[in-house]
Amino acid sequence: MISSSQNELNLPTPPIFTNKLQRTCPLQKSRSKSNSVIKKMAKKTLQIITLVINVHIICVHCQCTHTYLQFSHKQCFHQRWERALETPLEGVQFTYEEFADALSKYDFSFEIGDTVKGIVFKTDYNGALIDIGAKAPAYLPLSEACIYKLKNVEEMGLVAGVEEEFSIIRDDDDNGRMILSLKKLQYDFSWERCRQLQVDDVVIRGKALSANRGGVVVEVEGLRGFVPFSQISARQNPEEVVDKELPLKFLEVDEERTRLVLSNRKAVAENHVAFGIGSVVVGTVQTVKPYGAFIDIGGVSGLLHISQISHDRLTTVETVLSPGDKLKVMILSQDRERGRISLSTKKLEPTPGDMLRNPALVYEKADEMAKTFRQRVAQAEAAARAEELRLQQEGGLGLRGNFGSTAEALGLNELDLADIPPAVQV
Repeated sequence: MISSSQNELNLPTPPIFTNKLQRTCPLQKSRSKSNSVIKKMAKKTLQIITLVINVHIICVHCQCTHTYLQFSHKQCFHQRWERALETPLEGVQFTYEEFADALSKYDFSFEIGDTVKGIVFKTDYNGALIDIGAKAPAYLPLSEACIYKLKNVEEMGLVAGVEEEFSIIRDDDDNGRMILSLKKLQYDFSWERCRQLQVDDVVIRGKALSANRGGVVVEVEGLRGFVPFSQISARQNPEEVVDKELPLKFLEVDEERTRLVLSNRKAVAENHVAFGIGSVVVGTVQTVKPYGAFIDIGGVSGLLHISQISHDRLTTVETVLSPGDKLKVMILSQDRERGRISLSTKKLEPTPGDMLRNPALVYEKADEMAKTFRQRVAQAEAAARAEELRLQQEGGLGLRGNFGSTAEALGLNELDLADIPPAVQV
């Protein structure tokens, strides 16, 4: 019951609890929840501790097991080692004497320069180990794997299991191995091929690597050769042909002196139809020298000697010809073996000295004068054959061999090509 005094003082009326739960104190309810949380946390902590203990037990067990296995393996190793020392041939089906007898049947005698067959069984960055049937494996250095520069021996197709022929270049290195080479065999093959190409007189192609005042260094068949300046067609400067491929023919192949001399002029002349004696061609002056001018006639260089420019005496070629001039010339002679062509404008002059006074008239009458020249040549050849036949009929004495070239028959070879100094010496 609420007292009258409380109503009079307007004090708050306490709640009326209708059951036991409603009469529970709020503080008591909060404590009950905290106890429940603590119990759960304690349970989780106990589970974690139990798990950690189990893991530790397992680790200790594994460590003990590993230690036991190590001890067992070590003990087994010592037992086998002692047994091998006491009875080394236990389980072997042959004796020392039988093994020595088997080795004696194989010939392990190798000498420097021998060519042997071997099987690659291991490669690395520096080379390859080769089984050649010797007591120890032989070694192929990377530098001896090819005549060209390689990054590794695999670029040559040398992988494990490949069989190849090798040359022995050293019988013992610091590791007691024989040193092999593929490069030596490749060089031998290249020299042999160059000799055969020279005999066959075929045209090959080579890349110009560098140039100097004497000529051009070229690469042919993996070897380095030299093309003298005098053997470069059309009188080109050596620097102009560097890094280009040139048609070449062999002039000299000397392996002992390591000399490989080639000719570009001879190869170019081979690719052109032989010029007929007395034919007229149009050419361009390439260079002018004190003894004459070199004329480019369709990629082939010919010499117009100072004595073949005009019937009148000429002291300096520069007064008549300059580099780049176009002119008509007549083929006086051709030496295909040496790649040389001799030219003439003197034979085209309608009257002596026209080449100096009126070269245009010489070019205008060139074909007509050349035709007259060829007729004279034909007449001279016919007269020579008739004279030879007459001598044979009268006394059985004929001229020895062929009468000679047309130019010789007419006395037209005023120029000895052998006397022409090569351009490199000028």
